[in-house]
Amino acid sequence: MAISQRLQMRQGQSLVMTPQLQQAIKLLQLSNIELAEYVEAEIEKNPLITKSDGSEDAMPKTEASESTSASELDLGAGEAQNNLDAPKEDAYEADSPSEQIRSEAGSASLSGPSSSMDWSGTGKGGGSSFGDDYDFESNLCEEVTLRSHLEDQLKMSGISSVDQFVAQRLIDELDEVGYMRTDPTEIAQVLGTDVEHIERVLGVCQGFEPTGVFARSLEDCLILQLKEKNRFDPAMGAMIENLQLVAKGNLKALAEVCGVDREDLSEMLSELRALSPRPAAGYAGDAAPTVVPDVFVRELANGMFAVELNSDTLPKVLLDRSYYAEVSNVTRTEDEKEFVSECHASANWLIKSLDQRARTILKVSQEIIRQQDGFFVRGVQALRPLNLKAVADAVDMHESTISRVTSNKFMSTPRGVFELKYFFSASIPALRGGEAHSAEAVRYRIKSMIDDEAPDAVLSDDQIVERLRAHGIDIARRTVAKYRESLRIPSSVERRRALARSA
Repeated sequence: MAISQRLQMRQGQSLVMTPQLQQAIKLLQLSNIELAEYVEAEIEKNPLITKSDGSEDAMPKTEASESTSASELDLGAGEAQNNLDAPKEDAYEADSPSEQIRSEAGSASLSGPSSSMDWSGTGKGGGSSFGDDYDFESNLCEEVTLRSHLEDQLKMSGISSVDQFVAQRLIDELDEVGYMRTDPTEIAQVLGTDVEHIERVLGVCQGFEPTGVFARSLEDCLILQLKEKNRFDPAMGAMIENLQLVAKGNLKALAEVCGVDREDLSEMLSELRALSPRPAAGYAGDAAPTVVPDVFVRELANGMFAVELNSDTLPKVLLDRSYYAEVSNVTRTEDEKEFVSECHASANWLIKSLDQRARTILKVSQEIIRQQDGFFVRGVQALRPLNLKAVADAVDMHESTISRVTSNKFMSTPRGVFELKYFFSASIPALRGGEAHSAEAVRYRIKSMIDDEAPDAVLSDDQIVERLRAHGIDIARRTVAKYRESLRIPSSVERRRALARSA
């Protein structure tokens, strides 16, 4: 068979992303802080873009009524309806010399290892994107913060997303030496859960490195380190309870309370000096940087929820039409005319992309409030199953758009500041065609059952399945076992043995 060359014509369809569409997508996935940096860079490159003083009217706020059914919720008449995928070209025309983007939405605010034996320094304390010009080498020697170190361990912990959020909140509460001073009761009230849940997650976090982090006090910090070395015994416990004698150097009294001789006491003091009273001392500062919310949610007196963008962090830019007209009149060469034309087109697209980004974030946030209204009323146990497709279908957008909107975006609510992705959870089907259940809510229910079990009636996984089915939750035994293990709860056999030993 002879091999030859020939020309053929083929007709096909392909999707080509224009530079303008690429810009809109890029802006959508940036956080507000990254967006501000991007806009500053564009202002430096484009002489037709200027900052706005923000004196223009803001976009209207929206309200969502509180209800057990998302379909019964009703947003206010000012809801933004512009779709990222279908901008209206004539929606941005203005008669004034300059073209103003109103991507802001109302004003809002947010009350937003050492071996030293110096125990006096352990007092209470407070708790960018990769662009084309990203300098990788300059970050090779970047100091590791305690926060980033703990977050890396949290991602590998294998605990549920709800527990991960609780752990993230505990990380935020750490002070500069690595202690967790906030009362767990306060955190439980904010998150709508019980103190036992917070204490359990705190116990998981206390297993992170460096040992001693998340301690509630100096004594707690030392005990965690001693237990990790398997050196915590009654004598060491007595020494920890009498640190004032250690500070005073009263060895005689210390030996008496510990019940040891001078030789053992000397060895115990050497072990104590090897511990770190400041777990965060070996890490860079800024262990808990402030998270700037992109959206504010406020509960109103009438049971409605007001949803608005954080206008303080949204860049406000103008296209200076008077300067554009002035420059256009003095251009002579084709290169000059092409440069001015490109600047004008780039400024227009930046303004439109910013407006579309703001409206899209607001629209998606409103839908999340619709779907998860129970969470804001009753707490984490009322979290509903929600995925990207459900929100995408509701707001008539693509799933990839919803994914970009919810990445690196935070929502300030009466229950705290949450990443938008937190509200998405897998679902467990219901029996008899009822409403599906959130996987996180089912985990919470399993833990509650085990917490409430009687010592003489420890629940097996099969019994938990039967109880869940009685509540209309269709779940398999292996799923119960998987959720129980993710909660770090022993099997029924291990729990019975533990109860027998304690008895």
